[in-house]
Amino acid sequence: MAVVKSGARFLGMAMLASVLVACAGEQERPLESFTAEEIYKQGELRLANERRPDEAIRYFQEVERLYPYSEFAKRALIMQAYSLHKAKKYEEARAAAQRYLDFYPGDEDAPYALYLMALSYYDQIDDVGRDQGVTFQALTGMRDVIETYPDSDYSRSAMLKFELAFDHLAGKEMEIGRFYLKRKNYTAAINRFRTVVQDFQTTTHTAEALHRLVESYLALGFTEEAQTAAAILGYNYQSSPFYDDSFRLLKGRGLNPEAVGDSWLRQVYRQMIKGEWL
Repeated sequence: MAVVKSGARFLGMAMLASVLVACAGEQERPLESFTAEEIYKQGELRLANERRPDEAIRYFQEVERLYPYSEFAKRALIMQAYSLHKAKKYEEARAAAQRYLDFYPGDEDAPYALYLMALSYYDQIDDVGRDQGVTFQALTGMRDVIETYPDSDYSRSAMLKFELAFDHLAGKEMEIGRFYLKRKNYTAAINRFRTVVQDFQTTTHTAEALHRLVESYLALGFTEEAQTAAAILGYNYQSSPFYDDSFRLLKGRGLNPEAVGDSWLRQVYRQMIKGEWL
């Protein structure tokens, strides 16, 4: 038994040594002596190790440099864009993806290249406090994917991310509106909440925006606007805690949620609830 174990251990050590020697030999050879496929596979190997995307990028770039007209150059370019994105080098990832679209616009990976460009913006949206220019670019990019490749595998994902990015924009408006509301700058707050109600009705922030409008208008003494905002809130979000809060505020003033007056909210009420768009 001891002989068998010793032999197995020796064999294992010998195999490991041969692998190390082979690797050392490959490292000594210049990349120009490798085929396009060999360099490409080295890039894939490095990419499999999530901690080393930069090395993968280098190999994919070398395929493109040394064998620019090969099939592997095309494959290496899209992998280069993917690796750059994985390394969070978003601007460089977009540049690589754009080159792919310029060189191979009709290729089967073109939808992914366009999606990757949009994703490079989307993945920079950390929270609603960020510069919203990035969010607008993400929305534009996702819309391009949806419209250009509606039947692709990436269209569905682009639709979902479009909705989430749209929600981020509404969230930014709410953040600023609440800032003004706390400082009793009611007119400025109303402008922000109005934007959410008019332009971002499908987002998760609409119910709160309507409630904040009730608060703001009551603070200014505009009871008709407050009542109408509460009426819209009650019709669409009656189970929301924001409606309960608005209802109590109105009752405290002896008022009811109802569409009265002829403000912009009355027009929203007619459109959303009565279906009167003209």
